[in-house]
Amino acid sequence: MRAIISDIHANLEALEAVLADIRGQNISEIYCLGDIIGYGPNPCECIDRVMSTCKLTLLGNHDQAALFDPEGFNASAERAVFWTRKTLESSSGPDADKRWDFLGELPRVHREPNYLFVHGSARNPLNEYVFPEDIYNQRKMERIFSLVEKYCFQGHTHIPGVFTEDLNFLAPEEIDFKYEMTDKKILVNVGSVGQPRNSDNRSSYVVLDGNMIYFKRVEYDFARTAQKIYEISDLDNFLGERLADGR
Repeated sequence: MRAIISDIHANLEALEAVLADIRGQNISEIYCLGDIIGYGPNPCECIDRVMSTCKLTLLGNHDQAALFDPEGFNASAERAVFWTRKTLESSSGPDADKRWDFLGELPRVHREPNYLFVHGSARNPLNEYVFPEDIYNQRKMERIFSLVEKYCFQGHTHIPGVFTEDLNFLAPEEIDFKYEMTDKKILVNVGSVGQPRNSDNRSSYVVLDGNMIYFKRVEYDFARTAQKIYEISDLDNFLGERLADGR
C-alpha cells in the first residue's frame, strides 16, 4: 500500500497528524504531489519531514515560487511566498542548503505503468487547476484525459474526489470514501493535508491499495496552526481563519 499526500502548505500540525495516521496502517511508501510550502508558518520543518518520509515528491507551484518568483499569485499568497523564502534563507547550517537543493531537484511529473502523478494536471503539471465544475467543460476534460494512460493522481485544488472520463465528479462522501479502479480512465484529486477547501477542516489524503482508493480524513490542531500564522505579520490572518472552516 502507498499513501498519496499533497498541498501541505507549511502546516506542521496537519502533516504530523497525517504521518501519524499513515504509521498506523500497513503503508510501505508515501508519495507527495507538491506544495510542501506556502501559506503556512513552518516551511523548514515541513520540508524536513517530507525529505525524511516520502519516497517521491513532486514540485508544486508554491515550491517553485519560493525558488524563483510567484506568477499569477494573489497578494496574500505572494506575501506568504516572500516570507517563506526569507525564512528558508535565514535558516543556517547544512540543513538549509539541503532544503534548497531538495526543492530545486523536484520533478514535475512521475510516471509508472498505468499511473501518472502530477501536482496540477496532465496538461500542465504545475499550474492547471481541475475543479469539480470542470466536468461541464467538455473540451478541457477531453484534452486532459487524452494525456492520461489510465490513472492520474493530482492535487492543487485542495478538493478531493474522482473525475471519470464520462464527465462525472465523485466526492468522497458520495462514494463512502472509497473507489475501485477498473479499466476506465480516472483523475483522482487527493485533497490537501494543510489547507482543505471543501468545507471539511480535516486533513485529506489517499491510500492506494491494489485497485482500491481510500480517501482519508484526519483531525489536527488547526487552532494551533492558525495562532502561529496570526503571530507572523507577513502572513495574512485569513490564512489562519480559513483553516477552521476548511475553505
